[in-house]
Amino acid sequence: MKREGSDNNKGDLKKVNLKGRHFLTLLDFTPEEINYLLELALKLKNDKKAKKEQQYMAKKNFALIFEKTSTRTRSAFEVGAYDQGAHVTYIGSTGSQIGVKETFADTARVLGRMYDGIEFRGSKHTDVEVLAKYAGVPVWNGLTDEYHPTQILADFLTIKEHINNDLKGLKLVFYGDTRNNMGNSLMIGSAKMGLHFVGSAPKDLWPKEELIKKCQEIAKSTGAVIEFSEDPIAAAKDADAIYTDVWVSMGEPEEVWAKRIELLGPYQVNKKVMAAAKPGAIFLHCLPAYHNKETKVGKEMGDKFNRNEFEVTDEVFESQQSKVFDEAENRLHTIKAVMVATVGDL
Repeated sequence: MKREGSDNNKGDLKKVNLKGRHFLTLLDFTPEEINYLLELALKLKNDKKAKKEQQYMAKKNFALIFEKTSTRTRSAFEVGAYDQGAHVTYIGSTGSQIGVKETFADTARVLGRMYDGIEFRGSKHTDVEVLAKYAGVPVWNGLTDEYHPTQILADFLTIKEHINNDLKGLKLVFYGDTRNNMGNSLMIGSAKMGLHFVGSAPKDLWPKEELIKKCQEIAKSTGAVIEFSEDPIAAAKDADAIYTDVWVSMGEPEEVWAKRIELLGPYQVNKKVMAAAKPGAIFLHCLPAYHNKETKVGKEMGDKFNRNEFEVTDEVFESQQSKVFDEAENRLHTIKAVMVATVGDL
């Protein structure tokens, strides 16, 4: 059932103190803290749309380090900061000496003296951990090879808006490379918030056993269910939300495409998969998506492998069940909530 509203829309949000905290992975946060970020995001979203948003970060300064390129993450951090009266400095892959002539630790100690918060989007998760260790100010993970926690907040806010405000017990199925940052992070978020998570992929593409066991241990206290299935149709049974991601992640060599297509071809999200889910189930994707050949990569790989679509069909992507653009917009509101909660003057 679609959510119609919340008392928190009226401004009576129960505050949870996250001031000064880093945001590196949802493993570091309790269910109460995660729910607070979601409710704060909803409040900020509603206030923005009603043109009554208060600025909690006026005159703050943030460094946005993008080792990897971005559309949604960069836009969300920048617009979120501007909405709140803060200023940002964008530091691209060629815009600094970080990791080239200067260590991450030294860079952190420099930027931490100039900025109130630091965002990092790059490859190694250990790099964002080093920034957090030495910066002395909150550090936010915009994406690493292992985790993508800001995306999960946007996903969960979208589910709350379109399915049910209470996430507990909802079934979320992720199709694709469940070892990647999205598979890992959706599993962690589901364990924390009591969802029934199913990763559907060949066993070779399941997450590390250590992380699975950690999430299953968390699930014992939240009522979550953490499962994996090699049968894509059986996995979809009774699902409230169907999720997928690109089959080849950013930074992986072109050579992996052939093997990944061979492994994940049967796990494409199509009309048959959606029909196996609950009536009214929604489709989610963190974007960008290869649902046609209208992009450079989509055309090159489509022509090479004789495919018009990859992880999701255009029919599903453009359907009424698809909430991917609501989800993309929610990157702004949830990332803003993370910044406000950790450095804002609430």
